[in-house]
Amino acid sequence: MVHKFLPDYRKWSDYGLCLLLMAVDIFVIKTRRLFSPGFIFTMRHIKYKGDKVMDILKNKILEEGRVLDGNILKVDSFLNHQLDVNLLNEIGREFKRIFAKDEITRILTAEVSGIAIAAITAQYFNVPVVFAKKTESKNLDEETFEGNVYSYTKGKQYKIRVSKRYMSKDDKVLIIDDFLVNGQALLGLKEIVDEAQATLVGAGVVIEKGFQKGGELARDNKINVKSLVTIDSLF
Repeated sequence: MVHKFLPDYRKWSDYGLCLLLMAVDIFVIKTRRLFSPGFIFTMRHIKYKGDKVMDILKNKILEEGRVLDGNILKVDSFLNHQLDVNLLNEIGREFKRIFAKDEITRILTAEVSGIAIAAITAQYFNVPVVFAKKTESKNLDEETFEGNVYSYTKGKQYKIRVSKRYMSKDDKVLIIDDFLVNGQALLGLKEIVDEAQATLVGAGVVIEKGFQKGGELARDNKINVKSLVTIDSLF
């Protein structure tokens, strides 16, 4: 006799239900979850490279990241508002390992959120950092290299600028940024490098949203993108 509290395996409906419950149990056991209002961000959707360093970054995203409406991943508690300097040091060291053979002479980023990561990374290459400015000011030289960036959040295009004093055709440039989403910032920075007739060695990105088109767009435009973490979905 089948116990009244257990499913009757002789019935296909009960058997199917049992298999479904077992599958759910396995999913819960093997998947760590980060809950945000209306969203679940799971570890199984993160690809990462490296060893201890990327484990730290992966766990930081899982523990402190927040998912907001519009597929926005907030990591401002450690990456681009409040800064975990120890983590940034390890990120900089990893970028040095990835691009060690490329004879980098200058690191380029855009203000504002890329500056801290670029500066810490630069100490491992022992090269200067130059950041492209988004606004014109009296402090910026009149002669500049310019790139165009389209902002999806603001719905408009703006220019980023670097003084011609700080980049030349002899430079081998590495772009560093915190996020790769739509790819527009990387394309704008590439315009600056191309106008300077410098060599763009590649772009080091901390977090890439793999489910959006930025990575594909950047790579189609011959940018050698190396992302430490690629997130395949936010749900």
